[in-house]
Amino acid sequence: MAARIGWEGVFPAVTTQFRPDFSLDIEATRRVMAGLIEDGVSGLIVCGTVGENTSLSRAEKVAVMEAAKDVAQGRVPVIAGVAEFTTAFAIETAREAARVGLDGIMVMPALVYSAKPHETAAHFRGVATATDLPVMVYNNPPIYKNDVTPDILASLADCDTIVCIKDSSGDTRRFTDMRNMVGDRFVLFAGLDDVVVESVMLGAAGWVSGMSNAFPREGETLFRLARAGRFEELRPLYDWFMPLLHLDARPDLVQCIKLCEEIMGRGSALTRPPRLPLTGEERRSVEDIMRKALATRPALPDVGLKSAA
Repeated sequence: MAARIGWEGVFPAVTTQFRPDFSLDIEATRRVMAGLIEDGVSGLIVCGTVGENTSLSRAEKVAVMEAAKDVAQGRVPVIAGVAEFTTAFAIETAREAARVGLDGIMVMPALVYSAKPHETAAHFRGVATATDLPVMVYNNPPIYKNDVTPDILASLADCDTIVCIKDSSGDTRRFTDMRNMVGDRFVLFAGLDDVVVESVMLGAAGWVSGMSNAFPREGETLFRLARAGRFEELRPLYDWFMPLLHLDARPDLVQCIKLCEEIMGRGSALTRPPRLPLTGEERRSVEDIMRKALATRPALPDVGLKSAA
């Protein structure tokens, strides 16, 4: 299944860049995408949570999709997040992704309200049956308050276009539960940074990563070590990375990741309201984590990682 769609490895959830007046800075966003590909990531997720999807207009989302398609030039898969308030709106966005020529979509639950399980399933089914693009189901119950349980996912096994699940529940037991229910029907992706190694051990073929925006080579190396079962080699890297990876599990993960990205010279920390910048002790704590990380940045084991540029 993973080989068929070509989705494996680290897919950073790419940040969307803004100018000081909060207008979309598409050229800066292109530079962020190009830098990640040059550092050897395996794919790109645009317009996800970290890409501030719900802060973008439809035209801006399409502009980001088109930029990603152009920057990638087929070197890595490009998947667009679909986070809309209704199934009909989600279908419209999915059709735009298809028109642009992207490789797939990552569909979030219909946001704003908490759905019943059968409503959640119906939303994914509605989008999946309206598109020919491969669909990654995105489950993030701590943030979106809608839980795509293994039971719900199993009920969608007859939807041919649903090929993948990104699980950000933090409960790695779910990978085993899903496999017991439907075998290898779905490609499994880790969605929460600070359980990535555990997720890979339990069958995750890929990782939609937040902190790999700031440290793409470290992220890809960690993932490849885990996939290869080189756990003694990865443990020092995972230990070093973990304080940063924990930032991905916070409600203000977007601000944290973009601040780290700015410190690394890879992008701007600016987020669009209602997301407001980190200030005071919160900002200092993230800066302290980064300061320590950069002072102790490890040499990376060889995993065959080469620049894609």
